[in-house]
Amino acid sequence: MIEVYHGGVEKIEKPLAKIGRDNLDFGKGFYVTRRLQQAKEWAERTARQRIESPVVNIYSLDIDKLEIYRYKKFEHYDREWLNFIVSCRKGYDAAIDYDCVEGGVANDRVIDTVEGFINGTIDEEHAIRELSKHSPNNQICILNQEIIDKYLEAV
Repeated sequence: MIEVYHGGVEKIEKPLAKIGRDNLDFGKGFYVTRRLQQAKEWAERTARQRIESPVVNIYSLDIDKLEIYRYKKFEHYDREWLNFIVSCRKGYDAAIDYDCVEGGVANDRVIDTVEGFINGTIDEEHAIRELSKHSPNNQICILNQEIIDKYLEAV
């Protein structure tokens, strides 16, 4: 079991996998992180945008159970991660191939590189060189509701 966090502006007791925006880093799913500080920052950013109070939801996730599902983990910002992010942001439904995806966030530190690659202003090799300068933070996108129902519990 690991503790994971979801930053936002509301308490979420029973998360749903298919609620949220389209074309995010790992598709349309329920996003959590292993990093409390990252969740706090996201909650504060969201609260400022919506003029509401930040909320960090805390969950227990039985991460070992994910091995029985189609679980993809990206360890680094690399070519495979970049192409996956680009595909998802262009509309690829990751839930077709995966139940859960974990890896780095295309955040403020690397988004210019990702967008430059998407827009064609930088080539893949240049993007990979730039990405390799950064250590990834963490996000886990749960795409399968069964994982949430069985293995994610609000603390």
